[in-house]
Amino acid sequence: MTTTATTVRVSALRKRYGSRAVLDGLDLSLGVGVTGLLGPNGAGKTTLIRCLATTLAPDDGWIEALGLNPAVADERTELRRRLGYLPQSPGFYPHFTAFDLVDYVAVLKDLTNRRERHREVRRVLDEVDLGDRADTKVRRLSGGMKQRLALAQALLGAPELVVLDEPTVGLDPDQRMRFRSLVSRLGERLTVVLSTHQTEDVAALCERVIVLAAGRVAFTGTPATLAASAADRVWRTGGRPAKGRYWRAADGSYRVLGDPPPGGVPDEPTVEDGYLLCLDAVDPAVIR
Repeated sequence: MTTTATTVRVSALRKRYGSRAVLDGLDLSLGVGVTGLLGPNGAGKTTLIRCLATTLAPDDGWIEALGLNPAVADERTELRRRLGYLPQSPGFYPHFTAFDLVDYVAVLKDLTNRRERHREVRRVLDEVDLGDRADTKVRRLSGGMKQRLALAQALLGAPELVVLDEPTVGLDPDQRMRFRSLVSRLGERLTVVLSTHQTEDVAALCERVIVLAAGRVAFTGTPATLAASAADRVWRTGGRPAKGRYWRAADGSYRVLGDPPPGGVPDEPTVEDGYLLCLDAVDPAVIR
């Protein structure tokens, strides 16, 4: 992975909901390229994404993004102009057309020149393959199309930081391939952060992966390094193991993570294997 200048810094970030620490002194830095956030439910991924997108203020610590401090009102406003955000559950106005919805968001982002704004709306709709659906009511779009529409609004105004929370939810395999192509292109020039449960998306397009557990970083590095961390901990065996974490493969053999089963032979580790074993190394009481 090519070393790039840091565009986002997070230091000692803390966020609590009641007595529960969702972010617990989090430190990380990000640069141009695509970074994937992995972690179990409740690990703090969405909370971190919302803090980066300036929709949620941390209780303690600080964030610097694109040289701006979102804790300062004027700098927060400027940062919002320069970032794109796709939330986990984007809101839609079902009676708007796809064009009108993105145009409405463009107005909110201070794109005031009508002709230039409409040109930008058409550009982002084309970029997510919805140009031919511009006049379709949102309520008539499929779930995958709505997700692409949400991505379109995140790309308005040529953002320098793009923050995506579960962006491939509802996408079929072809749509997911198109999404990967688009995000990989963005990552050539922008800082892209995406939260996902899809380890295959991380393996396919992320230069860097961060595993969160209980609001802390459990791993940071390349997907290849995460996969390699599971070397000598992934096995294939013909008989059903008596214990441990395993599943039956399509060919009838069993794939086992952890200690070698009787008769087991080493198998090629994947990003998902490394991720699961990374979580196993964390105190179960902390992540559950």
